[in-house]
Amino acid sequence: MKLALVEAELAFSEGEVPVGAVIVKDSRIIGRGHNRTRALNDPTAHAEMIAITAACETLQSEHLEGADIYVTLEPCSMCAGAIVLARLKRLYFGVQDAKAGACGSVFDIIREPRLNHKVDVYAGISSGEAERLLKDFFLKLRE
Repeated sequence: MKLALVEAELAFSEGEVPVGAVIVKDSRIIGRGHNRTRALNDPTAHAEMIAITAACETLQSEHLEGADIYVTLEPCSMCAGAIVLARLKRLYFGVQDAKAGACGSVFDIIREPRLNHKVDVYAGISSGEAERLLKDFFLKLRE
């Protein structure tokens, strides 16, 4: 999670909502990313999507079986769907997202029983640091 926080800090420094993601398989980082929606003018350029794309490129596979994703903020519905489709094994996230979270807060796509892949979810990992970054970002934005 510490490396996901580093990615979130990069997003913050670039004027993006500070969310970072890192994907690990067999104790090796295979993908990482941070929000780039403003820089790329792309609403799909979330940290998770960038990390998943990088990990798939690393493994030369559309599936990431056996890999874990660490994200500073609870994934939205788009990212939760991508996590399921990529067949990630575990999701670790920091702060719950009461407005758009799709891993238990608002929706629970990640645990939808009708989907054919199940992801283990662990919430609240390094949540204090992740929450501080988000609060600082939105405070700065309001100023």
